[in-house]
Amino acid sequence: MLGSYQKSQLRIEIDASQQAISESLLHPIQLGKWLPSGNFPSGTMPEELYSGFEFTTRIGPLSIHHQVDVVSSNSLRLLLSQGIDGFHEWYWGEGWVQSRLEGISYLPLSLGQTVTLLSLRQYLKG
Repeated sequence: MLGSYQKSQLRIEIDASQQAISESLLHPIQLGKWLPSGNFPSGTMPEELYSGFEFTTRIGPLSIHHQVDVVSSNSLRLLLSQGIDGFHEWYWGEGWVQSRLEGISYLPLSLGQTVTLLSLRQYLKG
């Protein structure tokens, strides 16, 4: 993979319950409503993400392949390949979300991560 190695870890407060945050991160229908690149493949997404599930999204001309590695009631880990070679981890609790992203890419990962977290916060405000 060409690009540069990047890593970023952000944590924000969100005025939402752990359950609401969990549903927003683990249910593709909810993800598609707030995730800036939420153009999921139609008809192939499960009701809830599960370990081993794989899907591909696009950001402009780049495809990003996601493999769900770990899912729990308060965490999600995605292994990334193609447009980003690395991983994206999510952790959450009552009123907060933390995102850790590492990988090699041409994309500005820290900027994308910030936009994603702010979009989630705005979505959960209702």
